[in-house]
Amino acid sequence: MKISTILDHIDSGHMALPEFQRGYVWNRDQVRGLFDSLYRGHPIGGLLVWATESKTAVHRGDGPMAAGVVKLLLDGQQRITSLYGVVRGKPPRFFDGNAQAFTGLRFHLETETFAFYQPVKMKGDPLWIDVTDLMQKGMAGLGGFMAPLSQQPELAPKFGDYVGKLSRLLGVKDVMLHVEEVTGADKTLDVVVDIFNRVNSGGTKLSKGDLALAKICSEWPEARDTMKAKLKEWDSAGYCFNLDWLLRSVNTVLTGEAKFQFLHDKSAEEIQDALKRATKHIDTCLYLISGRLGLDHDQVFFGRFGVPVMVRYLDQRSGPLDEKERDKLLFWFVQAGMWGRFSSSTEGVIDQDLAALESPDGGLDKLLEQLRLWHGGLRVESGHFTSWSLGARFYPVLYMITRMGEARDWGTGLALKASLLGKMNQLEVHHIFPKAQLYKRNFKRPEVNALGNFCFLTKDTNLDISDRLPEQYFIEIEKAHPGALASQWIPADPRLWKIENYLEFLEARKSLLATEVNKLMEELLHGDTRWLEGPTAVIPPAVTVGGGISSEEEEEHLIALNDWIDNQGLPRGILAYDFSDAVTGEQKAVFDLVWPNGIQEELSQPVAVLLNETAEIIAIASQAGYRCFTAIDDFKQYVNTEIMGQEAH
Repeated sequence: MKISTILDHIDSGHMALPEFQRGYVWNRDQVRGLFDSLYRGHPIGGLLVWATESKTAVHRGDGPMAAGVVKLLLDGQQRITSLYGVVRGKPPRFFDGNAQAFTGLRFHLETETFAFYQPVKMKGDPLWIDVTDLMQKGMAGLGGFMAPLSQQPELAPKFGDYVGKLSRLLGVKDVMLHVEEVTGADKTLDVVVDIFNRVNSGGTKLSKGDLALAKICSEWPEARDTMKAKLKEWDSAGYCFNLDWLLRSVNTVLTGEAKFQFLHDKSAEEIQDALKRATKHIDTCLYLISGRLGLDHDQVFFGRFGVPVMVRYLDQRSGPLDEKERDKLLFWFVQAGMWGRFSSSTEGVIDQDLAALESPDGGLDKLLEQLRLWHGGLRVESGHFTSWSLGARFYPVLYMITRMGEARDWGTGLALKASLLGKMNQLEVHHIFPKAQLYKRNFKRPEVNALGNFCFLTKDTNLDISDRLPEQYFIEIEKAHPGALASQWIPADPRLWKIENYLEFLEARKSLLATEVNKLMEELLHGDTRWLEGPTAVIPPAVTVGGGISSEEEEEHLIALNDWIDNQGLPRGILAYDFSDAVTGEQKAVFDLVWPNGIQEELSQPVAVLLNETAEIIAIASQAGYRCFTAIDDFKQYVNTEIMGQEAH
């Protein structure tokens, strides 16, 4: 089938993209390579399509499908989307991606090379031809491209050659592509998705969640957009979740199971009702977690896969929670997050917890007992605060006790409670002993950025303290706001405020922090402290895990980098990524900023930006398959050249 015919079929609704396909992920280099191959007559491979009745074909995009049998692209989406984008000058109706990848393609008449528009290099040079403009005007418009060349007499001898090259480029639309069809009544969605995964074995396969969503959209086409709208709403409130996570909660509400396969036989009406119930309960969970625990934004929202379990519990109740039950549920959520309950084998762990809730003797007590048996003890010890960096698991715990307890700002003396302050962007992490002063005295990075050296203050207070030593500014704070130091768990012994006793200070403060956590956990249990009794779990060496964001300045640089990525039309990375053992859930390292599935999920490898990290952390990431960047400029160069396909300057 001619390329021009394929593009016509897309316009007429005879060809589209199946709902389960992921979005467009090609970069400019790949688009440039495609057109170079077509121009030179090199093979670019055929297409695989699913021929099916339009009335049952669930496709992506807004436009209607043609009546009768239609073709849904199983293999060839990236090539056909690129061709459509360049030839038509706009994305196809089913497009979901970064249109910059095919916008502005140029062809050089002399060198016969393709490149994307660069004003300094190409402006005013008639030898650079706008490929889209040429494709739109066709043979009838060749005169318009030759006219500017006629003003340069030295080019006149080559006019015939140039016309031949333009005709050859226009001939790209007449290239024949072999189209293989998957057809037959036995080709159910399951079968077709299996074929799709086999054909695309070199890239990222469809996840179980993708398949479940494809089945849902086959009966309820608006499902994806409806869920995305809710995710956007939570994102605007500071919580970044994905479709798989939301679908997991829909699943637990509707089926009481974690595995997506249990959704396959549910009707559209059942899914719609379950989504309404799930989002209502998620809103309740976020309200409780933010309002009672103070975990009011994504960076401190640990244990997010505990939410599908909480959602199921709320859905099975006939009325609102009373205060004790509410706090016991929150106690479970905090404990599950602290100990990394959902860091591995997510489906299996959620199923265990759902079973604990719904067994004949089940309920919250059974859920807590299971957690205690799994972890070995739920009381916090000072050693748990030995970890360091903004990505450590106990970083959210420090934030939580600041927001839950009586912690006060050192500049204003006002409480930092969740109900009084608002979002995290109004707070800053403060190094109690200034970094510069500690480094000057040869303290190591894990010591400088230990959690015991962190507290949360308002921005103005942080700026006012600057890089003064505690022995200087602590006296001023205590005089202006008596008790404010103790409210942030500062040891009372002035001897520990001296920098030469810094390590002793850390040990003393870690003990105070652990005591505070346990006190607040007891408050959540309303006196039913049996869950905190018994032997404490052994503190594993992994609690001193390395890596992670070591300062607020570093965090600002990484957030700005994520914003830059977003502005390129690419997916944001994950900050302070908890890299854990896939089997045990044991935390191995914290990576500053990562894309675990690559910036282009189907085509590029996992990427990690690791600023100021040790060779050991970089080695851990490299061995896990990450392409590592230790400088922001190098990472941006990688994105520009290898992802966006721009020429290096």
